[in-house]
Amino acid sequence: MTWQKRTGKPLAPELIEKYHLSDLTATLFANRGLNTDQKLAFWLQATEEDLADPFLMHDMKKAIDRINKAIDAGEKITIYGDYDADGITATTIMVDTLSILGSDVHYFLPDRFQEGYGPSLKNYQKLVADGTKLIITVDNGITGCEEVDYAASHGVDVIVTDHHLMPSVLPKAIAILHSDWPKQKYPFKDYAGCGVAYTLCRALMSDSMPELLELALIGTIGDMMSLRGENHIIVKRGLALLNQSTRPGLRALIHESGLSMGNVTLDDIGFAIAPRLNAAGRLADARLAVELLLTDDEKEAQKLAKQLEALNTQRQRLTAKITKEAIQQVKLKGWQSEDTLVLYDPDWHEGILGLVANRVASKLKKPTIMLTKNEAGKIKGSVRSFGGFNVYQALVKLNGNILTQFGGHDFAAGLSLEPDKISALRHAFTIKGQNINHEADDESEYDLSLKGAWLNFETLTQISAVGPFGPDQPVPVFSVSAPKINRWRFLGQTKEHVGFEIDCDGIKLSVVGFYKSFFKPSLFPFISKLYVTLGMNQWRGHQKLQATLIGADFSAPESKPDRTIFDLRPISKILDVADRYLVFTPEGKEKAVQIWQISPEKIVIAGDGTVPSEAKVTLLERPLNSQQLQQTVQQDYLQLYLHFLLTGLPITKIPPKVKFAQTLKYVLAHPTLKKSDYELVAPYLDLMPASLYFILRVFLELKFVKMDNALLVPTPHMPHRSLTDSQYLMATASQLAFGNKLLKMPSQQLLDYVESLKR
Repeated sequence: MTWQKRTGKPLAPELIEKYHLSDLTATLFANRGLNTDQKLAFWLQATEEDLADPFLMHDMKKAIDRINKAIDAGEKITIYGDYDADGITATTIMVDTLSILGSDVHYFLPDRFQEGYGPSLKNYQKLVADGTKLIITVDNGITGCEEVDYAASHGVDVIVTDHHLMPSVLPKAIAILHSDWPKQKYPFKDYAGCGVAYTLCRALMSDSMPELLELALIGTIGDMMSLRGENHIIVKRGLALLNQSTRPGLRALIHESGLSMGNVTLDDIGFAIAPRLNAAGRLADARLAVELLLTDDEKEAQKLAKQLEALNTQRQRLTAKITKEAIQQVKLKGWQSEDTLVLYDPDWHEGILGLVANRVASKLKKPTIMLTKNEAGKIKGSVRSFGGFNVYQALVKLNGNILTQFGGHDFAAGLSLEPDKISALRHAFTIKGQNINHEADDESEYDLSLKGAWLNFETLTQISAVGPFGPDQPVPVFSVSAPKINRWRFLGQTKEHVGFEIDCDGIKLSVVGFYKSFFKPSLFPFISKLYVTLGMNQWRGHQKLQATLIGADFSAPESKPDRTIFDLRPISKILDVADRYLVFTPEGKEKAVQIWQISPEKIVIAGDGTVPSEAKVTLLERPLNSQQLQQTVQQDYLQLYLHFLLTGLPITKIPPKVKFAQTLKYVLAHPTLKKSDYELVAPYLDLMPASLYFILRVFLELKFVKMDNALLVPTPHMPHRSLTDSQYLMATASQLAFGNKLLKMPSQQLLDYVESLKR
């Protein structure tokens, strides 16, 4: 990935003086386009009093009139929420406000496992039967046409408040409040569900309701909403108020999270507070989280906070365990070379599949579907993208065919299917028509080169003035050129993180890299520049400045007479250090272009004589044998990098004997199929197409089958031969063994071996 320096129109000197900005702060504001008096005044001084008139939102007056009518008549009101942090805080905001007004208010949250997200006719029937006269949805409801019609037919009104994508047909609710209602006069459209609920409560109370901002903050961060516009006020003011919160539930949750009042940051909200609220809905009952936020009893708050802490610990352990099992499944099945992954285990916990899918997709650099079986025997799953791959586009066409339910967006989705369709899904979930960029990374710009003089707490204060940071308001990124890295180590129980120390103008700076386990000492000679953010590490009452690793630039190390060959095998990404990339097959060249986004002009098939003299060359594809490797390394290269990221073989492991037996049995039972038909048979046999075609090729060689008028048919009087009689099978097994030997060989042993082949 190429890093670009972020730039912007500089601030006028009079603005720098008016707002008392340092050179650093002024540059950061300029880089984010906050460079006028009006923009700076809003960013630095706006409060909840500056939020737009809530009655500008579509249907607001209708909603307020109906709620007041219900309160006056003593009608039962039910808030219909959701089980994530946004839905939990939105529910709490509404219940809190309606309780102040003395209404008969209740709330309902669907069960993630039994009922799923959003409106459900069965749930609406329960609410109507229980005497509810007014349903107010929060963070859902915009798709609930059938449910709203049912409620109306039984004399129950529904007010929908939502922020999700609006369908072409809307429910016939008494009022619909939506942050992105077309052409409405309300000036801001990027609220989370909690933001819409907060706006409704501002209108209901004719007050800015600052006591609700700490809740709206958590939901906004939990749903990863834009932090520009009115969300900036919610998040900035909400964070200040949360750090002074008198709400027992929040204070208890902050304590159980290992945080301290007065020092809670947005990162703490995103990585500690919101996940603990989410844990209730993922593993148990989301009502635990609502009760925690609503309670006025400190002992009850402490009890509920401890329960959420236990659930979050369980969630962390399950996530780590299932991630490990998923990656192991890929290795055991030989799916390392597949472009996409569909992983299944009936014992995996449904509530954390999305978290695991995200980790697996990021770690293995492949779009990933995680599947499990629920108590009803249905297969449920979560999908996460990688490298810009549009999972919605790839899967929506399977809905109603392979999938029984599907919903989501471009990069994440949920789905359901019958157990006998898993293999078909594995076959159909393909990158055909799309490319995957394995070098994809959201961070691509930096602000400034880091100076040692900035390594103090005052710099953090200056940076915080430009925040809060999040979507649409990127955290400042600093570059460090030619870094001197010391005291490197793995961090965390699972060794997924790294820590090290760098020298910046003679000052030592501690750096942590979350989920950067690839960042190992073998990589250090190639690093020309690091990109980091600055923050504070708080541990047991101690505070120190700490940087977080975001990315790096790479370049070829200086050539030395005693070292021209380098081992890049531990590095799972392409380093842009070579003049040419060597492969052995046309298929390898195609994969290098499609998967790794390498320019075709830089890819050379070994032996074609087009490698420039004295070039820096990366051996990208694994050789099939020692002779092929020897012929390659005996060429004159200025530097040779051994990477071996690709294989030209059709499979990564020989299928087990049982699969040969099952395939032969199938061929004998279906003698009227063409060879091309077997691509459709592969899912039935629980094989990837490449593995099935490998087996068929072995059968043709052994004369177990033959081609007859384009049909694959059994051979009469089939010979009694062993699989080991197949020269193709044995050659492939030998080639796989050689490739695996190269991958597993200790680094110095590999370098010595390659040097010996050059002589």
